[in-house]
Amino acid sequence: MPPVIPKKILARRHQITADFLKELDKHLDDIVQEKTTDMFEIRDFAEILHIHPTHLSNTIKLTTGKSPCFFFEKRIMDIAKNMLQQKTPIKQIAYLLTFDPSNFTKFFKRFEGVTPKEYKEQMFEGVAN
Repeated sequence: MPPVIPKKILARRHQITADFLKELDKHLDDIVQEKTTDMFEIRDFAEILHIHPTHLSNTIKLTTGKSPCFFFEKRIMDIAKNMLQQKTPIKQIAYLLTFDPSNFTKFFKRFEGVTPKEYKEQMFEGVAN
């Protein structure tokens, strides 16, 4: 029989995960609003939450089945796609999200399967027809 995990520990896991996601959204909002230009790393979030970075990563993985980076990258992609839909220039999106344009294109293509330019063309191709 597997060990029984006390409810207090389970609740703390979920609280850490919720706090991380809240801080992630706050930080990325600050990036988009240009209140900061330094992209946080996991250790920065761990410091805000007053826990060790490894504990943060392990807790999120245990609670969600996904790494903290998954949520970070997904949120960045959501922001990028939204900005592309608003017809924001790709270079501007890249710089705003702390990428150089070449690395932003590689990052975007890795997640979306197409470059930002191709994504933008696909978005507005359907609108034009």
